[in-house]
Amino acid sequence: MTSVAAANAPVRLGLIGSPNSGKTTLFNALTGLRARVGNYPGVTVERREGDAQVDGARLRVIDLPGVYSLAPLSPDEAVVARVLEGRVAEVPPPDGLVLTVDATSLERGLLLVAEVLRLERPVCLVLTMVDELRARGGRIDFAKLEDALGVPVVGVVGHRGVGLGELRRLLPHPERWSRPPLLPPAAPRERDAWLASVLARVLEARPGPSRTTEAIDRVVLHPVAGTLLFASVMVLFFQLIFAWATPAMDALDTGVGALGETLRATLPAGLPTDFLVDGVVAGVGSVIVFLPQIVLLFTLLSLLEDLGYMARAAFVVDRLMGRIGLEGRAFVALLSSYACAVPGIMATRTIPSPRQRLVTILVSPLMTCSARLPVYALLIGAFVPPVTVAGFLGLQGLVLLGLYVLGGSAALVAASLLSGRLGRGDALPFYLELPSYRVPPARLVVSQVWGAARAFLRRAGTIILAVSMVLWVLLHFPRVDAPPGPEGARQALEASAAGRIGHALEPAIAPLGFDWKIGVGLVASLAAREVIVATLAQIYAASEPGGASLRDAIRSDVDPRTGRPVFTPATVAALLVFFVFALQCTSTLAVMRRETNSWRWPAFAFGYLLALAWGASFVTHRIVHALTS
Repeated sequence: MTSVAAANAPVRLGLIGSPNSGKTTLFNALTGLRARVGNYPGVTVERREGDAQVDGARLRVIDLPGVYSLAPLSPDEAVVARVLEGRVAEVPPPDGLVLTVDATSLERGLLLVAEVLRLERPVCLVLTMVDELRARGGRIDFAKLEDALGVPVVGVVGHRGVGLGELRRLLPHPERWSRPPLLPPAAPRERDAWLASVLARVLEARPGPSRTTEAIDRVVLHPVAGTLLFASVMVLFFQLIFAWATPAMDALDTGVGALGETLRATLPAGLPTDFLVDGVVAGVGSVIVFLPQIVLLFTLLSLLEDLGYMARAAFVVDRLMGRIGLEGRAFVALLSSYACAVPGIMATRTIPSPRQRLVTILVSPLMTCSARLPVYALLIGAFVPPVTVAGFLGLQGLVLLGLYVLGGSAALVAASLLSGRLGRGDALPFYLELPSYRVPPARLVVSQVWGAARAFLRRAGTIILAVSMVLWVLLHFPRVDAPPGPEGARQALEASAAGRIGHALEPAIAPLGFDWKIGVGLVASLAAREVIVATLAQIYAASEPGGASLRDAIRSDVDPRTGRPVFTPATVAALLVFFVFALQCTSTLAVMRRETNSWRWPAFAFGYLLALAWGASFVTHRIVHALTS
């Protein structure tokens, strides 16, 4: 028999397992995080593929979506079944299947094992978290398990590298893997007897419950105490985002300003230097200043998820989600939207009901994504005093928390209304594995946070840079004769193409307290929300070359017609509320189009959220103006 590994094509290995079984950790350990992300042909279900080299053999590891069964309920489960059966166009079936099962829950995992074995493909069973199995007093006879199933069995601890050497030696030659002499029965009565016989033979000692996990869950999963704990965690979360990130932000702000001054002093005066300093450095640098908050946000989110807390949060709110016509899987997707709406919308593929999936997609943009954070941080840092409430809670952190709560509450209300209009769909079972609490390895957290930071910097170096360059041209052309000094700079700015666009928008946004400069920022932020920060930075750099920082500039800006501040408390509050609701993200609209296979629903989402943003901002401006005037 010719070895598959000797062929020119790489050995294709399908990595399959249930959620929280350690599948992704194993994928990262095998591929070294070198993954390519794409969609299966004809379906909007993401696939990840990574390459590895073992003893000169090329391996291609395909990380399939997590499933509990091969009887599909949701789109991602359906595509797993189709891939394994070789029924997906342009995707050859895997040469072998690497099946991951949590060793501490072997009884549940054997159900999936039985279904996979019945595919009659080369299978290697990987038992993960064997260290936790031993710590909880459990023992599995690996030799007897191999004999009972008829396939190779390897125990690993993925993040520590335990067992990976033995596994790697197996992977290049799936054609040599042993096969079961008898397949597990298909009928549920007979299959239960098979499962019981396997467990009785191989499970020498059942793992006891994790006392630490049980003790913590008595509080975390309690309907009252768990809810209060979640609220406390969120309050602390946003307090830390401001308290810990501010020194690094101030240092970056100083560095960006110093770079601009150095370039202006070194390079000859003229349009090229103005373009570099005011267009590139001021535009992109004003957004990069908020990188410390982005890093801190994703660090905290990553820790909460990898510790096992986020799965508990989904369990606690499942009942609330049911009352508004959604379920726990929808909460997981909405929770993903706090990082970015794009992966949040893609996460709705796990929702079996098409109607619930559509509702979740339509409300996902209301969750406060990381792109809003630079906008919130700029306005809160400039206009909310850094004082404490009740002696220990920072007011700035509380305002930030309030904006997140407002967005999340609006998403739940919108979901309830849309569910009533579109129908609640079929009630389908919701399975959620509650993993034991684990301290994630530092390398994993660092890699996840670095991925988020790199994505933020990539946006700054692509989308924000491109918009900043175009905007600089619109702010400086057409050229007009204007007297020297600040007044002349203001006249030239208002006569520019961007100034004319802003003035044309003023009748629509004046009721919200916004002037033409904010209007230009709102138009530019349609590409990405954080672009408004770069836009305002360029506008104020053009009107006051070599002036103060952006926070100082917007604090001191005065309307020349009235002599009043441009950014009044009412205007700031209205602008913050506008960004809570408005869908200002081209990428989100594009992924909505792809997931719904129509422009109808992205257009609907953009329209209803824009109307909601305008109405909420109008009411906010009127209320705050009445209270502060």
